[in-house]
Amino acid sequence: MGFVSVIKKYNATFWASNVIELFERWAWYGFYLAFALYLVNSKDTGALGLSQAQKGIIMGTGSMLLYFLPVITGAIADKVGYKKILFLAFTLYISGFYMIMKFDSFGWMFFAFIWTSVGGAFFKPIISAMIARTTTDETSSIGFGIFYMMINIGGFIGPFIAGVLMQKSWDYVFYMSMVTIGVNYLITFFFFREPVVKDKTSSLIKSILQAFISIGITLKNWKYVLFLIIMILFWTAFNQLYYSFPVFVDQWVDTSTLYDGIYKIWPWLAKSIGTETGTLTAPTLLSMDSFFIIVFQLMVSAFVMRFRPLAAMMGGILVLSGGLALMFSTQSGWIILLGILIFALGEMGSSPKFTEYVGKIAPADQKALYMGTSFLPIAAAHQLAGWLSGDVYEKIADKIYLLQLEVAKRGISLPEISGDFTKNDFVKLASEKLGMETSELNSFLWTTYHPSNIWVVYSGIAVAAVVFLWLYDRFVIGKKLVVR
Repeated sequence: MGFVSVIKKYNATFWASNVIELFERWAWYGFYLAFALYLVNSKDTGALGLSQAQKGIIMGTGSMLLYFLPVITGAIADKVGYKKILFLAFTLYISGFYMIMKFDSFGWMFFAFIWTSVGGAFFKPIISAMIARTTTDETSSIGFGIFYMMINIGGFIGPFIAGVLMQKSWDYVFYMSMVTIGVNYLITFFFFREPVVKDKTSSLIKSILQAFISIGITLKNWKYVLFLIIMILFWTAFNQLYYSFPVFVDQWVDTSTLYDGIYKIWPWLAKSIGTETGTLTAPTLLSMDSFFIIVFQLMVSAFVMRFRPLAAMMGGILVLSGGLALMFSTQSGWIILLGILIFALGEMGSSPKFTEYVGKIAPADQKALYMGTSFLPIAAAHQLAGWLSGDVYEKIADKIYLLQLEVAKRGISLPEISGDFTKNDFVKLASEKLGMETSELNSFLWTTYHPSNIWVVYSGIAVAAVVFLWLYDRFVIGKKLVVR
């Protein structure tokens, strides 16, 4: 069947679902890829000035719930109706973005992000279920390809625009997300059609209990559980793209070389997306991950389809670990951009193969159960990634922490960072006391404390996942797909 003939078979709800996904990803990634900066940057920039540890707790816990709760929210959507749950999710999203914009303390921000993540958890199972419901065996491959493309288009546009808006005001970033989700109200109301649900006999409580019972049944397969535990390592390393990378770029990386390179070719583009000081923001740089996926996914998929899923996963994770090494080991904007490209290639080779592998090893009558439990390692990895990007990152690579060490080592007394004395105030006063310009101080801290060593931790975790997957492949399943 030709591509055009397949496209003609999709109904209006299929296309509505995909557009809803695009706008939701635009809204989510637009704020999420800048969220780490919003939490930890200096208060006088409009950010919150929290510690890296507090950032890790907020992002890790909320994101964990985002991936764990669909076990429950999916069952609720089946009983209550997809359209009602979509409207609920959008309401939680918009109110959550508003609270994140307004709240300025750790406790209230923790609450606001949990609230917003619950909205995401209600949304997450619905659209993927709708793609499955509105496609057939002959149209599902291209259908899910379109769905994945929509995710990455939203994942590119959101952070790209957020990187520009945050220079004017952080509020604009959250207004962007609120307006984008608002568009989904209209699309859902006019174009989304409620699917026919076969079973409405059992109660909601029974459905939720059955979901947990089903997970328990699936997790009795010890070989599958071992695979999921190994994959926690992969997702932990992967999630540093969101948790640590924006902060690392903002604190240590000179992106002026990237700006200058763009300016030589497209001056108007450089001025549009760059800062007034001739640099690129971390979210703008980070949006290139989704851009590379949009450009190269089909080619990478065509290349890795010749390999067994586990072998492709191992290769992809190894490539991704190389990308992480480049992203966290240098101050060069161009090398970091190359690192993002390598990271994206590894992501394209490994992430889809993870889903494919789970689908292949699942018994015919338990595929939905296995796919549901495949989110558990992602949830656990977010919690672990939050901890790593908090305490661990802070002690190895956080500029403020390292500067505090240097000041204390020299016996210099400075006020503690507080609401009235911001992180930027601390850096400025410390620079004066140490007799260095800000750029000179940055170079001194880089060469003295080696914050780039954080790449060893993150890449090491990814490499460990590859090693354990190889041992799993070699000694546990013996190169067989069946893990029962």
